[in-house]
Amino acid sequence: MGIDEDLHSRQLAVYGRETMRRLFASNILISGMQGLGAEIAKNLVLAGVKSVTLHDEGVVESWDLSSNFIFSERDVGKNRALASVHKLRELNNAVLVSSLTSTLTKDQLSNFQAVVFTDVNIEKAIEFNDYCHNHQPSISFIKVEVRGLFGSVFCDFGPDFTVSDVDGEEPHTGIIASISNDNPALVSCVDDERLEFQDGDLVVFSEIHGMTELNDGKPRKINFARPYSFILEEDTTNYGTYEKGEALKDPGDFLLSDFSKFDRPPLLHLAFQALDKFMYELGRYPVAGSEDDAQRLISVASSINENLGDSKLEDINHKLLRHFAFGAKAVLNPMAAMFGGIVGQEVVKACSGKFHPLFQFFYFDSVESLPTEPVHPEELKPLNSRYDAQISVFGSKLQKKMEDAKIFLVGSGALGCEFLKNLALMGVACGRKGQLTVTDDDVIEKSNLSRQFLFRDWNIGQAKSTVAAAAAALINPSLNIEALQNRVGPETENVFDDNFWENLSVVINALDNVNARLYVDQRCLYFQKPLLESGTLGTKCNTQTVIPHLTENYGASRDPPEKQAPMCTVHSFPHSIDHCLTWARSEFEGLLEKTPAEVNAYLSNPAEYTKAMINAGDAQARDTLERVLECLSGERCETFEDCITWARLKFEDYFANRVKQLIYTFPENAATSTGAPFWSAPKRFPHPLEFSSSDPGHLHFVMAASILRAETFGIPVPDWVKDSKKLAEVVDKVTVPEFQPKKDVKIVTDEKATTLSAASTDDAEAIDDFVMRLEQCRRSLPPFI
Repeated sequence: MGIDEDLHSRQLAVYGRETMRRLFASNILISGMQGLGAEIAKNLVLAGVKSVTLHDEGVVESWDLSSNFIFSERDVGKNRALASVHKLRELNNAVLVSSLTSTLTKDQLSNFQAVVFTDVNIEKAIEFNDYCHNHQPSISFIKVEVRGLFGSVFCDFGPDFTVSDVDGEEPHTGIIASISNDNPALVSCVDDERLEFQDGDLVVFSEIHGMTELNDGKPRKINFARPYSFILEEDTTNYGTYEKGEALKDPGDFLLSDFSKFDRPPLLHLAFQALDKFMYELGRYPVAGSEDDAQRLISVASSINENLGDSKLEDINHKLLRHFAFGAKAVLNPMAAMFGGIVGQEVVKACSGKFHPLFQFFYFDSVESLPTEPVHPEELKPLNSRYDAQISVFGSKLQKKMEDAKIFLVGSGALGCEFLKNLALMGVACGRKGQLTVTDDDVIEKSNLSRQFLFRDWNIGQAKSTVAAAAAALINPSLNIEALQNRVGPETENVFDDNFWENLSVVINALDNVNARLYVDQRCLYFQKPLLESGTLGTKCNTQTVIPHLTENYGASRDPPEKQAPMCTVHSFPHSIDHCLTWARSEFEGLLEKTPAEVNAYLSNPAEYTKAMINAGDAQARDTLERVLECLSGERCETFEDCITWARLKFEDYFANRVKQLIYTFPENAATSTGAPFWSAPKRFPHPLEFSSSDPGHLHFVMAASILRAETFGIPVPDWVKDSKKLAEVVDKVTVPEFQPKKDVKIVTDEKATTLSAASTDDAEAIDDFVMRLEQCRRSLPPFI
């Protein structure tokens, strides 16, 4: 099955095609379909695995309704797995979703590439894990639990599991300026870009002249990393003398980060073991607010700890274990959502080898979320409502506050959908005084469907906020929600006026641009409202809680402005991928956006356009007129074959002729006015490309450029253009003039220059000439231009 690029465009950008292909061939089992299982299943169905099998022998209880977005009150009493199938299928009709409702056996696990257990005792988990570990090929095994404000994950992907890409990041790079002949050696780099290295990192050298001993490709450890230098733990005293060199790269830090609190993992490991034994002995969870049950669990934990020998904990935090016992039965939606995201990503890792998996236990707690004042046991008792699980942890008073809250959610995209689901399940704004306002001026596109789970394919083209609000109301019919399609900014302060802001309890940002975030932040600062700020970028995310008079606001700290590369570096002396991307974007916009726009402006009103250029009378006006004339005369395309010729000649100009001119003007042995080598770091001596229609990269450039050029001129694109053999035949017939170097070409080398245009002694004269030639050209154009 091919990859639907419109649907999975974001995933393709992060994972790549090979990872997506492996994912599409993976069969996954999820055992336990309470709130946690539902979140994991949702994420995997959206990701596009081949199949998801849901296993659960239990039935839906009203207790489940505060953590599972799939269930409604009509599902109470139904088998959890069966009740989940239909709604999960709606998320992605390309994924086969099925159910198992009988007792699971080891043999059934052999049908899957990865299995996830959310509600299984330790004894059974060990049995299943051993089977998966020893199976040929190994079956990736994940055990995950959420108990109140505590959660755990265990991963075992088998003895032969291989990681093909540790973190998905491009290696950090630097350009070397000098290397000393010392023990240890000092490596200095050019000062145009800070190094991203840290003590203990490993680096690989390449393209070193003189000290060629470093070109062996071996990773080398560094220390005393500074912004532009570091110490190489190696004796280079007897190495060759460094002459010049190019790049070094950091192959990555292969150590794993511990995201847990420093002293908590051993204690939480003990707590989950104690809970398993408690349930084995009593056949139930500890009762929320029961001091007897809490003390019994603490006693069990202490007993297990005494038998740990050298691994015994010196101190057991009884208060923490008490909190653990009180909330042990509850699966809270925020915790389920968080661990559902983590485990969903672990399954992707297991099936693809993309990114390093958790190793092997991961523990997390959020006891800071508990009310600051002690909660009376009476407040933790169930009220026979859908929020009983939350009440068992937070108490009925806090639940009432959440129900009466007035929330403003800005944005209803990927994050916004998740927030709406969470708020609805938690009962936020579901009380008599509660109100949730969501606004988003965007409409639903197909690419949204793979990550914005409240939308379906029949919603494409509809307003995001309206559809998302309706979906959230289906999750919890008590939700008081209003959907708006207004952008939040100075222009809508008549809609979101002072009275609106003053009545809010909390503001939640789910935005995708910094300016909007800063505006909302300033409004929250002025009206002293709490703000929940968050964002995602590929596999990365951030979150910030802003509390008036307690924390800094979002706009208080900003990233420093990005350093702009000099124009001469971007166009003639690039030495990083960022320079190449900047150049490519500039050329793309110039050729396919700005120049066509200028041409259309000229043709729509030649007299007014040329008058404006004459009045400007500067180098920019001269260059613009030159591009317009070139587009209408020398580079005008009338057939698709003309577009191919144009694209082929552009390839020659960009990647051969310009490079040949550059090295003609500055040969490899060129020197500066001070006698220093011209081609020294960070400048890299370039090499022209020789076009080959058998090179996929070369041919794809011509294909893409010719299609874009045809779109610009309104020329139909033939189907055969995507046939590599046919396209190559046409391209090879293009006559490419032989390059002739020019002796009078001036190449800008001044890094302070803001333009590449050479100053003219008489721009006005050149402009007059271009205006005259443009008029002659316009008269010769065919009627359809």
